Amino acid sequence: MIDPQTFLPLTPAAFNLLLALADGEKHGYAIMQAIAQRSGGKMRMGPGTLYGLIKRMLADGWIEELDERPDPALDDERRRYYRLTGLGERVAAAEAERMAQLVLAARQQGLLQNV
Repeated sequence: MIDPQTFLPLTPAAFNLLLALADGEKHGYAIMQAIAQRSGGKMRMGPGTLYGLIKRMLADGWIEELDERPDPALDDERRRYYRLTGLGERVAAAEAERMAQLVLAARQQGLLQNV
């Protein structure tokens, strides 16, 4: 089994992409929308960044492209849908834990209020 720690730390863009897929499969445009919404518009991912990350994550086994497609009458048949793999979930969880430890350290140093 691959140790997800070997991939850390993730870039903010990579972590946000994994977060966008954590609640279910999405196509590229829906991933970009989820990232913008989750960040309150503070992070916007362009197509070049998104599809470069998708290509890398497919190669690394973090995500997979779905063979199933929604009914063509309900969706654009050109869209490709992606979902997290087990490894992708473990990498996202490991990064979230790494970040939680950093936030804890910042609180202990008095840099953050207990919120």
